[in-house]
Amino acid sequence: MGANLMNVGHVSSAGAVSHDTPLLVLPVHESRDHKAEVLAPAGLSEVISGVCPAEDLKHKPGESALVYLKEGGGPRRVLLLGAGKPWEFDLEARRRFSGHAVRAAESVGVSALTVYLGSDMSADSAQAATEGAVLAAWRFTEMKSPDEGDARVDVVDFDVMVDPDDMDAGQTGVEAGGAVGRAANFARTLQSRPGNVATPSHLADEASRMADERGLEVTVLGPEELEAERMHALLSVAQGSDQEPRLIVLRHNGGPDGEAPLVLVGKGLTFDAGGISIKPAVGMEDMIFDMSGGAAVIGAMQAVGELNVPLNVVGIVPSSENLLNGRAMKPGDIIGSREGKTIEVVNTDAEGRLILADALSYAQTFNPSAIVDCATLTGSVVIALGHHAAAVFSTDDDLIEELRDAGDRSGERCWPLPLWDDYRRQIDSQVADLVNVGGRAGGSVTAACFLKEFVGECRWAHLDIAGTAYGEGKLSYQRKGAAGFPTRLLVDWVRSRAG
Repeated sequence: MGANLMNVGHVSSAGAVSHDTPLLVLPVHESRDHKAEVLAPAGLSEVISGVCPAEDLKHKPGESALVYLKEGGGPRRVLLLGAGKPWEFDLEARRRFSGHAVRAAESVGVSALTVYLGSDMSADSAQAATEGAVLAAWRFTEMKSPDEGDARVDVVDFDVMVDPDDMDAGQTGVEAGGAVGRAANFARTLQSRPGNVATPSHLADEASRMADERGLEVTVLGPEELEAERMHALLSVAQGSDQEPRLIVLRHNGGPDGEAPLVLVGKGLTFDAGGISIKPAVGMEDMIFDMSGGAAVIGAMQAVGELNVPLNVVGIVPSSENLLNGRAMKPGDIIGSREGKTIEVVNTDAEGRLILADALSYAQTFNPSAIVDCATLTGSVVIALGHHAAAVFSTDDDLIEELRDAGDRSGERCWPLPLWDDYRRQIDSQVADLVNVGGRAGGSVTAACFLKEFVGECRWAHLDIAGTAYGEGKLSYQRKGAAGFPTRLLVDWVRSRAG
């Protein structure tokens, strides 16, 4: 498993000149008159100006200058790292700043670094900086043989340097950022494991292990229990595979007994070949990421437990494979569902909404205050929003705003798309209650309309994360592959509901 920066901490800047660290990272901002200005703790500005000419300073994000200080117990290196305009140095900019800092530490070959971001440090700022570092340090190496010639050094220690008056806020933020970052990295690790490892039973085992470590209740439903729960849609998808399906239920009882919980639901399709409506061979290997929503929910529940959020929270992950054999679901089949509605299957590659349908119906049994589901559901959403935001669907405008705000704070943004009745009519069937595909036009919207049929009167929102769950890793704190999206958004939303 990749480095997860377990050793996060904080230090006071009171002794910055003598603070012992292999790498101290300071922001370089662009002033109003477009000059580069170093933001340094007391006592260090003079030292920096004496060893680094002003013309060497770069203020564009990611640009840097590295200086070496004299030996004598203080920082051995100082990285002067571009941070852009100070009035634009928001939470996401701080995440990316820390990501660049970790990349610089890797290039220098040091395993620890300290970041200073200025005085009046808030808990949110310390959290964002810590998240960026923890996320940046992760890499997936557990399936590779050790390379004796690899001189790479992983970053395993990260400190946020704060002024004495900011110690409490800094500590609170660092602890939260560490928990959230580790949760997202756990989701990324689950995402990255290949389909022959990360089967539905493996996902259930990992969720159970995590639940034991974080004090969560866990229930895992196998085929017999799923049949007893009438989860015919989930079972229909799974019948084309030799791997048994699972429904994973995680419970954090942080609120009063009987208080309505928040319910998170994540699609856990551990490999999707498309079934009889088989996918093209090119790129099919990326279908290990079709369980990204489920991984994010498991990761989010880890953070909820670690931070002991004072709410009742339930995580539900329906998990199966979508393969093809002699028993596989066929185009034209009509299947049942836990909700009692019949579904005409016209495309077996639209299976995610089928397993989610039963999970959302099951979620109603908890009498939740709100349900939020997340799934790599449609390619259409990538055409609509690209790779910069997920789509959010809901008939509750307040819930949409809550999720948008959580996305803005966490750096995992979402944008609303409609659920008008005109789209709903596209999934009418002449032979069943619903058809599972409403045509190419508005594909992400009709998929959301389908899910809406299985939430009853519950307050509900759906996040289509097909364009954001994995990718090229273009941000400083990402790597190519799994992104862990929307683990951080879900945790932020849950914590915001706790006030």
